[in-house]
Amino acid sequence: MRENRCSTDHECISESEALEKIRSGMKIQIREGSAAKNFNDLIPIARDNSDVCMFCSDDKHPNDLRLGHINLMVKRAVHYGLDVMDVLRIATLNPVRHYNVSVGLLQPGDPADFLVIDNLYNFKILKTFINGRLVAEGGKTLIKEQNKKIVNNFNIKEKNIHDFSLKKKRGKVNVIGAIDGQLVTERLLEEPRVVKDYLLSDPERDIVKIAVINRYQEMTPSIGFVKNFGLKRGAIGSSVAHDSHNIVVVGVDDNDICKAVNLIVKNKGGISAVYGNREMIVPLPVAGIISDLNCDEVSQRYTELDRFAKELGSSLRAPFMTLSFMALLVIPEIKLSDRGLFDGRNFDFMDLYSF
Repeated sequence: MRENRCSTDHECISESEALEKIRSGMKIQIREGSAAKNFNDLIPIARDNSDVCMFCSDDKHPNDLRLGHINLMVKRAVHYGLDVMDVLRIATLNPVRHYNVSVGLLQPGDPADFLVIDNLYNFKILKTFINGRLVAEGGKTLIKEQNKKIVNNFNIKEKNIHDFSLKKKRGKVNVIGAIDGQLVTERLLEEPRVVKDYLLSDPERDIVKIAVINRYQEMTPSIGFVKNFGLKRGAIGSSVAHDSHNIVVVGVDDNDICKAVNLIVKNKGGISAVYGNREMIVPLPVAGIISDLNCDEVSQRYTELDRFAKELGSSLRAPFMTLSFMALLVIPEIKLSDRGLFDGRNFDFMDLYSF
């Protein structure tokens, strides 16, 4: 009977962690996404372990994807000083063989799947061939656009501002401590800001409300607090919220929080930013997580939305990507789900208050 076990990992954040998993028989995917950037910390392991390493771009925003993904990691690895053939093995041979991907490896009888590049230092892609057919050239696709079908599962009504109010109780509150460039968070214990018996955001201490709204059925929003987003005003929201892809929102003001959520509800998915009468959204109508627009348009609209979020004060490199992981319960220390705060170390729900 074949043993079922984890064979790869793309969540390593340190060299020591990666080497420990390699010794346990795992293969390591060196990740460089929009929010989680682990290339610099992990690339040293590839020098002596190129046979068990792969590259992984994981979650990347559209404007970052326009600049490149795995090809950029290949170039960085060569510039770092790794042997170019080891780098190409990490990028191509290892993932194809590990996952039994139906991709040619330039061997007799294989389909002609390959890239034409300028040289083995810059790795600028000139042409792309799949099964012997030229499908991209000069950075432009030659594949004809296909008719698309919108499939979605968004079953909630718009919310009102009172859904995001939080009555005071006695005690300090557990706060999610976001870490720029990482998926892990810290568990913080903070004295809440209270006005007229209600808990409010405290932008002066960089502590703002966070809420998760179940988008599959009507439920009361789950509310907590998060630190280190840097927001001074307004709110940002997203229906890209791993793993359930409910709506997640952070904001300074309940009214803006509600508006950011309702923009997403109206569009049956999207990423939004709101401040007063100014509202922006990139709609994601396909399953609430995918756009039906072309890549260039999505990239431009996302760039504008990201700029708006940073005008609201966010100091994070990728505020929307960081936001999407605030509901990913399997990554410690604490996260927020549609059922409340979750302790990722003890793997159980926890109270907002610490009495």
